[in-house]
Amino acid sequence: MDVVGGKWKALILWALHKGTLRFGELKRELPGVSEKMLIQQLRELEADGVVHREVYREVPPRVEYSLTELGQALNTALDSLGVWGETFMQEIIANKAKEAAA
Repeated sequence: MDVVGGKWKALILWALHKGTLRFGELKRELPGVSEKMLIQQLRELEADGVVHREVYREVPPRVEYSLTELGQALNTALDSLGVWGETFMQEIIANKAKEAAA
């Protein structure tokens, strides 16, 4: 659970499921994430061997992120969780609203 724990890691993995993304593209895929938090989460995912970071020595420098084989397997495992979330999202939102009103 450490590998996907936290607010942003599963969302980062889901965004990278589409393919290789540059840092700016990844940030746009995750509205609300700060640059600092995104960098931190990407570094942790890279250290776990789930995300690959490719640095191109250009001016300006270009950095791309992609899933490793391990990351792709993890995304496959998380797919059922995503389906569950989509299926029950409205119910969960309604439950939270009831709780907040009480």
